[in-house]
Amino acid sequence: MGAPTSTLDGWRRYPFAAHGLNHDCYEKGDGPGVVVIPEIPGITPEVLGLADHLVGSGFTVVIPSLFGTPGRGDSVGYVLGTVARICVSAEMRAFARNAHRPVTDYLRALAADLAGRTPGTGVGVLGMCFTGGFALATAVEPTVNAPVMAEPSVPFSVGASRRTDPGMSPAELQTVVERTRTDGLCVLGLRFSQDAAAPAARFETLRRSLGDAFEVIELDSSPGNPDGYSAHAHSVLTTEVRTDPPNSAAAARDRVVEFLRDRLTS
Repeated sequence: MGAPTSTLDGWRRYPFAAHGLNHDCYEKGDGPGVVVIPEIPGITPEVLGLADHLVGSGFTVVIPSLFGTPGRGDSVGYVLGTVARICVSAEMRAFARNAHRPVTDYLRALAADLAGRTPGTGVGVLGMCFTGGFALATAVEPTVNAPVMAEPSVPFSVGASRRTDPGMSPAELQTVVERTRTDGLCVLGLRFSQDAAAPAARFETLRRSLGDAFEVIELDSSPGNPDGYSAHAHSVLTTEVRTDPPNSAAAARDRVVEFLRDRLTS
């Protein structure tokens, strides 16, 4: 059995504009709000599988369509075409070091909007792959109380300085650090142990900054690992999840649900 998948059936589409950007968003569910930022190449069936799992777990989920074609399945050509477009996007700044990314202003506005019309103590933001670090940068917004960063891959890890880069500007990181001290903010990070796209050095940078407020789940993808992950395993919460029987990625997904409930309903 492969990774859980789903479709756009039952999702309400609407445009959301903020900070000079305008994207379609897809919303579904009831309960505390969670913004799910899709991974490359976009809102795939696997991303929808995760989103529907969160809806079924009692959350209102909003997915902004930042790139790609919503509902389209993954393929090598589709991924490469998406990467080519976002690499030159001033909105995303894929290679910039210690940089503010304009898309995170948009995501903060989206999170604040969702927080204003859903129950709970703020909202969660979950980013994956290219957008993993966006979730943490979005936590500059005070209503974001549960940032989840899965395999954060920006800036692309070309060179040592980019591998250690936290994926945001120093001012943004300092604001997030201050929130861990004054607001009790906690951050959940996930990666595979051998994943060069989401380098261990980036997590070490964040550990030094965030301390005990940074909970890390690192799944074993070394040779001979119990779940049979390849050395190239990357997407913790989508393509690598197996539920029959459940593997460690499914357990990580369970922990994400628990983290969101703890942070948004207490």
